[in-house]
Amino acid sequence: MPVEIERKYLIKDTSFLSTLKNGCSIIQGYVSLEEDRVVRVRAKGENAFIAIKAKLAGITRWEFQYEIPYKEALEILNNICLKPLIHKTRYCISENGLTWEIDIFDEVFKGVVIAEVELENENSPVTLPSWVGKEVTDDRLYYNAEMVKRYMQNNL
Repeated sequence: MPVEIERKYLIKDTSFLSTLKNGCSIIQGYVSLEEDRVVRVRAKGENAFIAIKAKLAGITRWEFQYEIPYKEALEILNNICLKPLIHKTRYCISENGLTWEIDIFDEVFKGVVIAEVELENENSPVTLPSWVGKEVTDDRLYYNAEMVKRYMQNNL
């Protein structure tokens, strides 16, 4: 079963951000932004993907992701996706036996920095690195789709 189980955190100590290397540029947009399901298109580096995500239970979500031609992804992002698009740079860090993804947002969401960690199950233990702050897994305001939805509502 294709699922995603992840926890999200704010970063309390950003001093390490300047040392990060090998970030991957991501542009993503949403074709659909429903409460419990989204359809996302993402250009990541030189690759592109379409993903369908839906809430399953707790912090577990269905996630079906497929690679699509990069040029088609750009067409979808520019002509079909809801605006604004999300622009961010993703860095991966291994700490305490887990891979952390650090997303540093740019453009309309500049200043937002979120750390995510994917888990094998909802009860997997997570030892937090010293730079990790408040957990925001249950706060929809920190989900990319919700950020776009709020921006759209506030900028009509």
